[in-house]
Amino acid sequence: MYNPRWFREERAEVIFEMIDRISFGTVVTVTPRGVSASHVPMLIDRDAGEHGTILGHIARGNLQWRDTVPGTEGLAIFVGPQAYISPKWYESSIGKGEVVPTWNYIAVHARGPVSFFTDESRLLKLVTRLTEKFEEGQGSPWRVSEAPADYLARELKAIVGFEIRVSSLEGKWKLGQNRPLGDRLGVVAGLRSRGAGDDLELAGEMSRDGTDSPPT
Repeated sequence: MYNPRWFREERAEVIFEMIDRISFGTVVTVTPRGVSASHVPMLIDRDAGEHGTILGHIARGNLQWRDTVPGTEGLAIFVGPQAYISPKWYESSIGKGEVVPTWNYIAVHARGPVSFFTDESRLLKLVTRLTEKFEEGQGSPWRVSEAPADYLARELKAIVGFEIRVSSLEGKWKLGQNRPLGDRLGVVAGLRSRGAGDDLELAGEMSRDGTDSPPT
């Protein structure tokens, strides 16, 4: 992805944390008819491989797993908090007016060899990990073991797992780092005032990303 130096995030632990937070993304693969994409929840196994491994599953009826060209790369895309940025929020809009709207956002691309699997024991481990992750905030979490064994076996036959052994991990934190400090502070204030969608989360990310110091 286009990723100017101002926005580039290269710390693996920061990128891993964001993947964990976002969790839902798009897995893109190459087929003889062009690219294929599915929108699914995913996990990052940080300790599997130099840059980690992305894990998820798709429906068996989704032909992406059959059509993907063996030995090719897959791409997992995660889009974090994002929001429209009004030029009215920029301090530099006062007077000259030489400003335009933009969009601030966080995005992660994880690329590497992709493979699919149908082994029931691997699938069971995968869906168990996914369930435990997303049930964590529940007062009384639902567990995979609560489903009848025969029903669970049928459900596992209806999905196909995938893994991407990550060879390239890209993080883009487009948070206005290329703008003067006054503009960044104005955007944070504007996002907090509007408070719609991802505004508050994005304002928090901008505050953590250095609005207390000008870009270099």
